[in-house]
Amino acid sequence: MRALLWLLTLFVLATLLALLAGNNQAVLTLYWSPTRAIDISLNMAILILFGLFLLGHALMRGVSGLIQLPRDARRWRIQQKERALHGHLLDAMSHYLAGRFSRARQAGQRALRQEEGLYGQQADPRDNVPAAQRLPYRMQLRALTHFIMAESSQAMQDGTQRDLHYTQALQAAEESSADIAVETREGIQLRATRWAIEDRQPAVALERLDALPQGTGRRVLALRHRLKAARQLGNTDLALETARTLARHKAFTPDAGRVLVSRLIVDQFKSAFDLDQLQRIWMRLDREERVWPEVALAAARQLVAVGGTAAQARAWLLPVWERVAAGEQSLSSSQRSALIAAIEPGLEGIDSDWLQRIETAYQRYPNRPDVQYLMGMACMKRQLWGKAQQFLTQAVQGLKDEPELHRNAWRALAELAEERNDGAAAQEAWKQAALVR
Repeated sequence: MRALLWLLTLFVLATLLALLAGNNQAVLTLYWSPTRAIDISLNMAILILFGLFLLGHALMRGVSGLIQLPRDARRWRIQQKERALHGHLLDAMSHYLAGRFSRARQAGQRALRQEEGLYGQQADPRDNVPAAQRLPYRMQLRALTHFIMAESSQAMQDGTQRDLHYTQALQAAEESSADIAVETREGIQLRATRWAIEDRQPAVALERLDALPQGTGRRVLALRHRLKAARQLGNTDLALETARTLARHKAFTPDAGRVLVSRLIVDQFKSAFDLDQLQRIWMRLDREERVWPEVALAAARQLVAVGGTAAQARAWLLPVWERVAAGEQSLSSSQRSALIAAIEPGLEGIDSDWLQRIETAYQRYPNRPDVQYLMGMACMKRQLWGKAQQFLTQAVQGLKDEPELHRNAWRALAELAEERNDGAAAQEAWKQAALVR
């Protein structure tokens, strides 16, 4: 359609030109001294002038092209060298991703030589590139090239070359005028932190993290590095604080975040060697963290180990017991066994409130062997031999999957048999306790 419109336009122009020029009878006379005169039609004169204009324009274009030819040749050479620079950098990245670290360093070295030959002091004088025409991101390219070489050196366990290229990469990033230069520098610093963690140098990693700007230090990647470094250093307080921050930022799944935080809390409990220290750690926990079974159980065990009272241990275990008494299925069998084992040692001095709680749980779930076991042990501590015998006999049938409680139940039955002077039953109970694996 467009071609048809152009053709119609040309026909119209040709028609108008024929109408104007066909009826033009004007004559142009050129007088030539002294007596000569040349008569030509006005149409011919116009055509001659137009032809001279075209010829002059062509001559000027030709001369301009000849003058511009060296400059175009230089621009072409520079463009080819810049393409080669990009090609070497891409080769270095490809080799690094493929795990060919020695080749990545060689390609990076070629890229650096190409950049130095183009913009450096050893550049060809014929290719003297004005500052305004240089690549605006050439220093960023140089920084990334040094970074790839540093990463390859780290993979090859060449610490000397790694540190050299790391320093040069930071210098190039500092000199870069690109808008992304700050991100480039901070990214290189974060990767250097990971190198320190891989080399088991957590103090160096934390020092580099502290040197980062405040906003960069709060990024998820930086927090992950801080967590790993703190765990390597054994700084449980810092690791726990960082893990909580990561969990709030949803860096983990909810289950994974809870497992990590609970493990760190348990490690804190294990590091407490006196009652005051343990209580301070407990008071610093969030309310939600105190009701986690693994946390409460670890706290209760450590409390008893450092000389705390059984009543205080039961107070810490109360939220977990309420979940068990309510029939919540989120607790594993090992956690329920650990809870029963933590409550059992203080049964002789247990108060009426806890007895009421145990009885209420038994009335609600009379067929649960762990509750039967706890009822039997409570009755045994209060010298209610008959009830203790009844509850424990029921419990041993269902505790086969919980070896510790199963063994303790048989031992209690053996002691009850000895109490009533039934040697055969006592011997059989001790035998069954010894067979529990």
